[in-house]
Formats: sequence, structure tokens, C-alpha cells
Amino acid sequence: MTRVAVIDVGTVTARLAIADVEAGRVVRLAKRSNIVNLGEGVDKSGLLLPEACHRLLECIDAYLQMVRDSHVAAVCCTLTSASRDARNSGELLAQLEARGLYAQVIPGDTEGRLTFLGVAQDFVGERLLVADNGGGSTEFALGMLGHDGVLSLDFVKSIDVGCRRITEKFLNAGDPPSASDLAAAHEFAFGEFSKTANEHRDELEDVSRMVLTGGTSTTLVALQKRLVPYDSSRVHLATLTLDEVIGQEQILAALTVAERTTLAGIQPKRAPVILGGVVAVGDAMRAFGMDEITVSESDLLFGLSLVVAATVDGTESPVGWKPAL
Repeated sequence: MTRVAVIDVGTVTARLAIADVEAGRVVRLAKRSNIVNLGEGVDKSGLLLPEACHRLLECIDAYLQMVRDSHVAAVCCTLTSASRDARNSGELLAQLEARGLYAQVIPGDTEGRLTFLGVAQDFVGERLLVADNGGGSTEFALGMLGHDGVLSLDFVKSIDVGCRRITEKFLNAGDPPSASDLAAAHEFAFGEFSKTANEHRDELEDVSRMVLTGGTSTTLVALQKRLVPYDSSRVHLATLTLDEVIGQEQILAALTVAERTTLAGIQPKRAPVILGGVVAVGDAMRAFGMDEITVSESDLLFGLSLVVAATVDGTESPVGWKPAL
């Protein structure tokens, strides 16, 4: 058994997982998640703000202490959409390296492959469409994880549509936003997603299900079930219909950010961007013709844990990408 630590720095959240991996399977995984909003203002300025980097580094320092106490074989850190977009992400990488953390800004294609690998652990032998809806981007991957452990992907596509990007582009002018601003957000998200859906329409015909990961989708389940406190056992592999997503959007769109924080099932720090995320989820479902989705917590952290363990053990990476440890 190999114990690894993986850190995923997204546009909204920074997450840590400490996982035990055996024979190509995650047998135990403990997670921590903090909303640090690294991508604040990046869509407009193209820069990571100093205060956002400070929030992240405080979070990373706490994570590294947990890693040191866990006696792991290796630690890996990846950064995604906001860091891909920011011109000054190299400065943040240098600050992480000074802490002994050799972080990598990964391409959207790699992010999508890692997420699919994590999600597919629960659906071996099924042909899946996986969507990872984040703060700055959404990754779509279509394919299957075979019973032989081989990953076969028809396509992977990263699209610059996420909860924070939509919020900053369209939904910050009013609180709550106007109907016209909400309509513009939908036009943007649906238009971007439809390009990929239409390009791969023939390949999508025999998909067994669409699986979503990310904070918006798990929050939608928590809102729908009014989960206080959050209960991952009631969220993982739960289903949501398009009508339920539309219903939650209507509720959220009528509320101010402060009012959203009082809803059962939402983290207060996610309230400013949750409506943008729900817009993205609903339009992803519409664009790909899905009336129902399955929500998974076995996401990029699972996939990254498997790849890091394979690297430590000297075996081939399941996604063709080798992390820096």
C-alpha cells in the first residue's frame, strides 16, 4: 500500500487529499477543502491578486503541516484554470517551491483526464460523459475505464466556463442580478458548451450517463436535500434532474448573496458564485441533451492520487502524464 498526498488548487477552492492506494485502487481517502478564491479578478485583469495568493499560501501552510504528520511517500500539487490564465502565476509557483512544494500548472486536457480517471472508479465498464465544473473552466471527457484498468477516451475538452468566470462576467452588477444579466450568462454558457456537444454529437449517442463533479454540483445536492451538516455519503452518486437544477436556479436568482448564505446546504463562502455555477450546470445538461446527472465526489483528487501512487511505485501513469513529486 502506498500513501500519497495531493493538493488541487482551483479557481475557487484549494483541496487536500491523503490517500492510501493499493493495486491501482484508492482504498481510503481523507479530504480537506477551503474556499480561498484564488481566481478573484483573474478573468478581468489576467493577474492573481496579492491578497488571493496570501489566502492560498495560508491554506497551503496548514495543509503541509497535515502532510508532514501523515507520513506520506510523496506529495503532489497541481493548479488549474486561474493559474493557467494568470500572467503572474510563476510568482506563486516560486512561493510554493520555497515551501518545498513543486507545484505544476496543468493543461485543461490533463485536468479532464485526471478527473475522468477518478470518477470512473465507480463506473468500470460504463461509457461515461464526465464534466468537472470548476470556478474558471469546465472539463468534459467522454470514454470508459475498462475492467482491465485501461482508460479509453474519445475526447477531452476544457472550456473557459465556470462559476467564478460567469459571476464576474455577468452576475456582479446587481444583487440579485437582473433578468437580462442572467439571460446573458445563459447565452454565454450554453453557446460555449454547445460547440463541443455539437462537434461530438455522434459519439455521445451510446453514453450511459453524465457524471458531474465540482463544488457546484455537490452543493446542488446539499441544497436539494437541505443537508446540515454536509454528508458526503448522501451526496456521492446522488442524481439531479434538469428540473431540479432549474428550480434551484430560480430560488437562488431571487435572493441576494447574503440571503443565499442562510440556505440549508450551502457554504457561506460559496454563496457569491453558486448562481453562476448553477447556470453552468444547467446549460451543460441542456447542451449535451441530458435530463439527469449523477454527482460524484470521486474527482480529480482520486485520479491524481492514483497517478502519484503509480509514479512512486514505478508503474505507468494511467493518463499518460507524470507528476512532479
